[in-house]
Amino acid sequence: MKTKSHQKGPGRTLFSALAVAASLSLALTGCGGGDPDAEGSANGGSSDAGEPQAGGELTVLLDAGFAGGWATGLDPATSNTVGANLPQSIAIYGGLFALEADENGENAEVVPDQAESYEFSEDGLTLTVKLREGITFSDGTPLNADAVVWNWIRALSSGSTGAPQLELDLEREMPDLDQQFLDDLYAALPEDVDHAVIEQRLGAIQAVDDLTFEIHFDVANGAFVNAMPATSLNAIASPTAYKEMGGEEFSRAPVGAGPFTVEANQLSERLDLKKNEEYFKEGLPYLDELSFQSVGGDQVLYQTLQAGQGDVIEGLSSVTLIKQAQDNPQLTTTLGAPTSPYVIQLNTRKPPFDDKKAREAIYYATDFETINDGLFDGQGDMTQSFTASGGLFHEPEVEGYREYDPEKAKELVEELGGLTVELGTTDIVTARQVTTALQTQWREVGIDVKIDSVPLGDVITKFTSGEWESMLQTAGAWEPAAGIGVGVRFGSTSPFSGTPLPEGAETATQALEEGLNTELDDLLLDASATVDQQERGELYKEAAKMISDEAYGPMGMAFSPAQVVRKGVHGPGLTTPIPALTVNPGVLYDRVWVEQ
Repeated sequence: MKTKSHQKGPGRTLFSALAVAASLSLALTGCGGGDPDAEGSANGGSSDAGEPQAGGELTVLLDAGFAGGWATGLDPATSNTVGANLPQSIAIYGGLFALEADENGENAEVVPDQAESYEFSEDGLTLTVKLREGITFSDGTPLNADAVVWNWIRALSSGSTGAPQLELDLEREMPDLDQQFLDDLYAALPEDVDHAVIEQRLGAIQAVDDLTFEIHFDVANGAFVNAMPATSLNAIASPTAYKEMGGEEFSRAPVGAGPFTVEANQLSERLDLKKNEEYFKEGLPYLDELSFQSVGGDQVLYQTLQAGQGDVIEGLSSVTLIKQAQDNPQLTTTLGAPTSPYVIQLNTRKPPFDDKKAREAIYYATDFETINDGLFDGQGDMTQSFTASGGLFHEPEVEGYREYDPEKAKELVEELGGLTVELGTTDIVTARQVTTALQTQWREVGIDVKIDSVPLGDVITKFTSGEWESMLQTAGAWEPAAGIGVGVRFGSTSPFSGTPLPEGAETATQALEEGLNTELDDLLLDASATVDQQERGELYKEAAKMISDEAYGPMGMAFSPAQVVRKGVHGPGLTTPIPALTVNPGVLYDRVWVEQ
């Protein structure tokens, strides 16, 4: 069989339109995006810091509305907030793959990390991954192919809203497996799990030898490896530790093969980690201790940093505070490459937005340019599509896009006999500011607006119940088929989408079971199913036009939140930019260091 072999680079396989969906826990945040090389954006970064020094400790401050919330624990198979909790996950588990970039944030690429190499069959239906030899979990047990299979089956089968939806080849026969392996696997799955489904998945995901495993797909996809670092599949946990600890204790103090181990965990409050002395990368991590502290909102985050009670803010979104940080000689502020534009999602499955005129009225009533100027000092990266300048396949303009026109909006509202709208969002300061601005603009054209700003968990509940009308969120990612990408916001089977269901389907579950797609679904699947990058770009361009033509949701500014650290802290993703896989830039904590 002909193969294509990679030490690094894009892969082929398929996530469905649901793809990484809730593994990203659909967050929304915003900050002053901009050129990472601009003055003040990365002053004092790692490139000027000299040789890294070992030792020391670091406290990272996380917004309680996003990365600072891990109420469902840190077991990647059962957590509903894997994408939001990438900082904690990377620190504890490391990852099979990692997103790396040059020191200026350019030439970003997903590369093997705990994996040594990967290889795709010529038809793109089989992915073979070889692991690095000698990696052990912090409990001393091996990170081998059996451990990956155990983790992947759990990730797909444990009922998490973050479970990736993979198009696997389910016709393959399950190999003969050790009975103890099967007993341990089933003991780690929900009691009511369908054993027939598990056997099908074990046929599609198989260990070839101790360090090699294969995954067999039903449909090829050009985005699978690019998507990996933002999913639960990237975080490999110790099966032995899970068996010894049990599910509840493991979710609080999980055991991985990453650079740090868990010392203490107060859910959604504070996570204390210490250096993993058995980490497979020689000389790493540099830090002796790493802590994550949940803090409520940008203002308190910044005050806590200034008070010396923290060393790093991951994802500062307030432009005012970012400017203060850039002017503070005791701090280093790094602006990442923007990848995720704001979007006003409109639920076409219920009134009022089952009427296209109502959706068009929202487009014409929305002036994101003014919001960008007023709230973000014009620093936002304006786009009419789900792509942004920091990501792949950037298309800032869409032919036929409905731009701000209050007179047309008024006419449509009058034709509708009035329009009353509930606008929901995640309860963080920047989102509240944007929704308030939108409320003002919409009221000027006769739209009655009620704002519903709630915690992240409640936003997830609203989406999954279908009981919402409009939502201010973010759409897009460095790789459109990964992270909080276009399929999450506009794929018909995603629980976080309001686009119409496929013809013949009454629910998304029915559509998935019967393989029903909309025309937009097919476009997005085609775009992820080819490795021809030019073809992918054209298909995403066509999808952006369809979203615009059907008025599924107006797009706005794109941002990557700022990383703010005290002087003397250095590391990739903190003082050198890495594009965001979900919302916040990824940080490679094994290479973060502090001046002693």
